Amino acid sequence: MQRLQEKDWADASSSLNNKGYAILKDILTPTECEDLIAGYNAPDNYRKTVVMERYRFGIGEYKYFNYPLPDLITQIRETVYPHLAKVANLWMQVLNIDKTFPLQHHELKAQCHEAGQTKPTVLILKYHEGGFNTLHQDLYGDIYFPMQLVLFLNEPGGDYTGGEFVLTEQIPRAQSKAIVLKPKRGDILIFTTNFRPVKGSKGYYRVNMKHGVSELHTGERHTLGIIFHDALS
Repeated sequence: MQRLQEKDWADASSSLNNKGYAILKDILTPTECEDLIAGYNAPDNYRKTVVMERYRFGIGEYKYFNYPLPDLITQIRETVYPHLAKVANLWMQVLNIDKTFPLQHHELKAQCHEAGQTKPTVLILKYHEGGFNTLHQDLYGDIYFPMQLVLFLNEPGGDYTGGEFVLTEQIPRAQSKAIVLKPKRGDILIFTTNFRPVKGSKGYYRVNMKHGVSELHTGERHTLGIIFHDALS
């Protein structure tokens, strides 16, 4: 996907290393955002619907896609992954974790499927006024990739108010830090799924991270989550 390849991946990698997230601006066109939102009500696209209230995940709804994924989503997944795999492997190295991620996404999928993780984890989320998502991590099985994406399909301040994206960092022996982000429609947010390395006076240490969505005050908010590993169910 040319518009993604042309982004400054050195800058994005630096932001991931220093902050645990990076924002790629103006990736999706307004029409692409509208088409993804319109597809929310096409039942053949999805394998599972989750009403968040039933599981105390928040207030809202999300749907997991079936394979094969829409071409646009597959292109984004396969274009972004090799850039992130390099960052992920550096993280494993500095944290002395005996793990190396393959540099192509189809190879990671193969590892997931060998472990019985065969269900796609790409999902689209929908919130109305009062909706929110509690802090969590998207792991889905023993094999998981340490970064994921969110595609923002509505315009904050126009289509909805509130509904900020929230990251928390749990620094060892300290209070948690909250990071509040408001990407625009068409932006992609890359963020840490589980943990990231931070350099201290005695080398690197592990900082655990979670993510969620603050309460919507007005309007309707759709996002599309791209997770690189597959799920057991």
